[in-house]
Amino acid sequence: MKVSLKKCNFGQHQLLALGHTVSELSLAIDQNKVAEVLQKPVPRNIKQMQSFLEFASYYRNHIKNFAHITSSLYSLCSEDVVFEITKEIRDAYERPKHELTNPPVLILPDFELPFKLYIGAALHQRQIVDGEPREGVIFYISRQLKDSEVRYGATQTECLCLVQALEKLHYYLEGAVFEVFIEYEDYQ
Repeated sequence: MKVSLKKCNFGQHQLLALGHTVSELSLAIDQNKVAEVLQKPVPRNIKQMQSFLEFASYYRNHIKNFAHITSSLYSLCSEDVVFEITKEIRDAYERPKHELTNPPVLILPDFELPFKLYIGAALHQRQIVDGEPREGVIFYISRQLKDSEVRYGATQTECLCLVQALEKLHYYLEGAVFEVFIEYEDYQ
């Protein structure tokens, strides 16, 4: 294997990699990839809807409450549901497209600083960049509750979210200092 100097760029402050714009401080969605999807009309069948959901799911860690936003679209792909595009489905289809065009820029973690894990669920960190403090999102997590989990109370749901977040983010949190924040004021 040889390195082609014509294809190499050195000293770049940011680069495109795997559908993301990566800089020394942040990770953003490559808007050229999103622009292709924005041109597509509302899916007319299950296969087209699944294709859109697979694309959107690739960027799910950039979208807060992704599972909630796309739940009606995923349910439309079930075998026991008639595929019918209603106004609600059309609106539900536009929401992830909007979120993809206006996503937050995720910051890259600094493992020397403590993390903040918000059960809801997002991993944040407060950093100092050029002498200025900033807090930003590193990663969003969401998933649909299973049928048995829907019946959980608030406490059990929060615990489930915490366990899921710790499993998903173990490579960030293992051995690191972090605080956990919960949504419900009853616990505080």
